Formats: sequence, structure tokens, C-alpha cells
Amino acid sequence: MKNKKDTIAILGTGKVGTAVGFLLLSSGYQIVAIASRSDESVKRGVEYTRGKPFRNLSQAAAMAECIIISTSDDAIASVCEKITKDGAVSPGKKVIHMSGAGGLDLLESARKSGAHVASIHPIQSFADVTGAIENIPGTTFGITAQKEIKNWSVQIVKDLGGVPFFVSEKDKPLYHAAACMASNYLVTLMNMVVEVYKSLGLKHDEAIKAFWPLVRGTIKNIENQGTVQSLTGPISRGDIGTVEKHLQAFQTKLPEFLNLYRELGIFTVDIGHKKKTLSDERAKKIKLLLSGGLKDE
Repeated sequence: MKNKKDTIAILGTGKVGTAVGFLLLSSGYQIVAIASRSDESVKRGVEYTRGKPFRNLSQAAAMAECIIISTSDDAIASVCEKITKDGAVSPGKKVIHMSGAGGLDLLESARKSGAHVASIHPIQSFADVTGAIENIPGTTFGITAQKEIKNWSVQIVKDLGGVPFFVSEKDKPLYHAAACMASNYLVTLMNMVVEVYKSLGLKHDEAIKAFWPLVRGTIKNIENQGTVQSLTGPISRGDIGTVEKHLQAFQTKLPEFLNLYRELGIFTVDIGHKKKTLSDERAKKIKLLLSGGLKDE
């Protein structure tokens, strides 16, 4: 049996909140209210969601059966406490937040008032509203929910075009850390590659253009073949001499990147071993080299 299409209030019309409102509207939900402290954000939210605009969060929340809090993570608990204290949360309502790391404890004030609470978090990166609207469909959502609205949470994720995946309360920080590694740390790693090529004389845009076909091909390989089978390069081949040259080059020219290269290399050895392109003996020697050994060999 499909969900009844609850009326929705969105508190916080940033990129994600606005995009979620647009997609829920497109899926047959009525966005009855939106609220934000920024006039510009509210104006944009109205354009995408057709929700009635409010500056007062509690007034907006009082109008809906489902309240989606899509503020910054640090503001979720205080927003929930505020709207609950003001009487906007009543028994049977649903209160949802979209934090990746935050648990249901952020919504404890609403739960104590008889509301059902959940968290739905898209494993996705959003640069702007348009990109969020395009990227959310097909995205996996981590769901943490009270048992009373687990099925409802799954359905709303499906109505957003997403793929539901349950995350326990205790595992949310680790779940979110992995998402940060996949997105934020990938950006950091790519920025380091840019810096290496800039040290060789390329400009920022030239550097990206130089290595981007390699990145694109690698991502495609991972999508099609998984991580282990996509590993190539000197560690995968057991090429100790090349790895040693890399270490010497970083030590000489970019010593600030040396430790990260070593650490990533050690984990890469384990992948090469799983792929079975790296013998036990070579794996041991490369790990020793990356740990600071083999200097006299």
C-alpha cells in the first residue's frame, strides 16, 4: 500500500531542501510551507516548491503533517526544540532531518511530543539547486527511522527517485565518514594532483585537463568492474623501483605530500594483493619501502 501523500513543510531552503521540495512536489506531494532566515533563499524556495513562504519556522511547521528540517547539521536540534516548544509539533506528525552524521537524538524534543522521527540522507554532492534536482534521482539514501515510519521513509525516498538503505543509529557517523571520503577527500586528492602538476609548470586548468581523462576512465572502471579489478599502476604490478622513485621525488620537491602518498600506498598494496597481481614477497617489500625500509637495498 502506497503512502498517503502528507502535506510538507520545509525548514531551511538551501540547495538540498529546495531540491527535495521540488522533487516531492513533482511526485504529488503538496508543499504547504517553506521557511528560511534568508529572504533570497525563501524567494528561490517559492519558485521551486510553490510553498507558502515564512520567516517564522514554527508558523511554517504548524501547517504540515510532515516537517522536513534541512538546515545545517548544527541547527537541527535547536530548530526542532523551537518548533516543538511553540506547539508546531503534535502527536502523529512526522519530523525528518537530512543530516548524514546526526542521529534521531537531534529530533528528541519532537519524539517526546508524540511525533514520529526519521533521518533520510542522500549519498550525493550538491553544488547548486539545479545540480541537486538532477542528481538526487538514482542516489542512495541512508535511512534511520523509528519503526512506526520505516515503511513511510522508504516510500518517500522512492518518491524522490532514490534508493533506500537502512543505517543504524550507532553507525551513522561511520556511514557519513565514508561518504565524506568518497566526495570531500576525493576533491582534496584531486587538488593535490593539481598542485603536483602546477609544480611542473602547468596552470590550474591545464593540470585538470591533463589528468581528467585518467580520472574519468578510472571512475568508469570502478563503476563497471569494482575497486579491486580497477587497480592498475606500479604497486599493482609490484614495481618496487618505480615506487622508490616516487618517494624520492616527493621527498625532494613536495615533502608535504610524502606521508599521504606513503599511507595511501600501504592500503593500495592490500588491494593489489586481493587482485592477485602482487605476490606475497613483493607486497611485503613494497609495504616495507612505504614504511621507511629498504633504503639500503
